[in-house]
Amino acid sequence: MRRPHLVRHPGPAPVRAPALGRPTSVTSLLVDPARIAHVLDPSYVAGLESLPMEELRARRTACQTLEVGLSYQRRMAQGRLDLVGAERNQRAGGANAPHVGDDTEEMVQQLSGVLADRGRAPGFGRLPQLMAPEAEDVDTAALDAIAGPGALAGLADLDEEALAGLVERLSAYERSVSDQRHELHTRIDALQAEIARRYRTGEATVESLLT
Repeated sequence: MRRPHLVRHPGPAPVRAPALGRPTSVTSLLVDPARIAHVLDPSYVAGLESLPMEELRARRTACQTLEVGLSYQRRMAQGRLDLVGAERNQRAGGANAPHVGDDTEEMVQQLSGVLADRGRAPGFGRLPQLMAPEAEDVDTAALDAIAGPGALAGLADLDEEALAGLVERLSAYERSVSDQRHELHTRIDALQAEIARRYRTGEATVESLLT
């Protein structure tokens, strides 16, 4: 059978909604600033009542996909903040502070597994439909530029002023990502509310999901 010819169009590829009740694995997920800016523009959730149901689901999925990537980046930033904080506590003589030394590089490499909240459903319209991404699927270049594995492995060589500056920059990065996640949550809630309204009023039915 002859395969249909695929035509490539400029810009991001359309996002398809996941199958009902089935988690979707995230692959090749890049939290691109242009994509985030597009989704966070007020026009993205303007006039939702006039959009087809398929478009509503596609936009919701796009927001959820970006939220998964941002959540990963936030967790990575928090993990690196923990490492810097542990080094500062150790210098201050904190009895309960974890030792930061030869194992730092190994600890940094394990940060990609810090995704314990991936199944958390923080509110209406934010059920965990998307699986957590693999480490190589999310771009952490901006975070690495602030505190990459090499820099964190050399924390013991930094003076207190340099450590304080590292905490400040990592904290600013974490706040920025958190703010973007919050804005994405408002988009997801708005899209989910419109979808729920259509089911509630009979404009859409469960049977339509099967056609």
